[in-house]
Amino acid sequence: MSEKEIMIGTWAWGTGMNGSSMVFGKRQDPAVLKQSFEKAVECGFLHWDTAAVYGMGTCETLLGGFIQGHEDIFLSTKFMPGKKYRKGDLTKSFEQSMTRLGREAADLFWIHVPNNLALNLCEVIPLAKEGRIRSVGISNVSLEHIRKAERVLADNGLKLGAVQNHFSLLRNDQQEIIDYCNSRGIRYYAYMVLEQGALSGHYDAKHHFPRFSMRNVSFNKKKFRKIEGLLAAMKQMADQYGIDPSQIPILWVMSKGAIPIVGITKPSHAEKLAEAMKVSLTSEETAMLENEAASTGIRQQGVWEPQ
Repeated sequence: MSEKEIMIGTWAWGTGMNGSSMVFGKRQDPAVLKQSFEKAVECGFLHWDTAAVYGMGTCETLLGGFIQGHEDIFLSTKFMPGKKYRKGDLTKSFEQSMTRLGREAADLFWIHVPNNLALNLCEVIPLAKEGRIRSVGISNVSLEHIRKAERVLADNGLKLGAVQNHFSLLRNDQQEIIDYCNSRGIRYYAYMVLEQGALSGHYDAKHHFPRFSMRNVSFNKKKFRKIEGLLAAMKQMADQYGIDPSQIPILWVMSKGAIPIVGITKPSHAEKLAEAMKVSLTSEETAMLENEAASTGIRQQGVWEPQ
């Protein structure tokens, strides 16, 4: 595998609230997820992302079981703050996450949304200084949030380590933030690069998402009809490189200077990702994809995201 950086995501793993059935319309088999984890590690994907809110802890519990004995796994998880700040909530969530994950420290710990950002960052500071949080990240943020976080952390001798925002061919409005982060030594991670499967090339208006799922609500048949040209361009490009169409949006994100977070639920997903890491898109190819995406008129946004 090449040295291109990838983070593997686990949002589609958990059960119950914010879990796989509710969001994606399909319950996952833990045995298959374990096989998927092992195949991904075998392929060299050692950076893993999860969150307390994914399946309300069940994703962390699954991943925590899989990583035992794998000391080389880079572990990223998140705290979801409420709209009203409550002192101690972040610290409590962090400790619960570490228990579920079977770790004493997080390589990267995120504030999932910027509610009461400065106050929550102040709770991160002692954990970071103790070495239990090795890098601090903020998610779903604007450039103003990033600068505010930098100031709060700098005042305490710390540096902002990472930003994680929604970025894809159908949410292409992050380049200023990506460039800012890269210029400051802040890692920029892109989530929903495949728009929960809409850009995987495996769904269309005739074969769309499960009816009773959040992703079907956010990406209906009408939207699938609008992206037919984009999906066709992706397939043609993938065929030329001998890779799966699902990898084209991932490679596009990487070409823009971002680190993609890619969810996997089958061993074959890891294998396809490893194959794609041998490919780099040309500037002409990225421009063509962007033109096709812009022509759809779609700007995807999660209900949890700031406007």
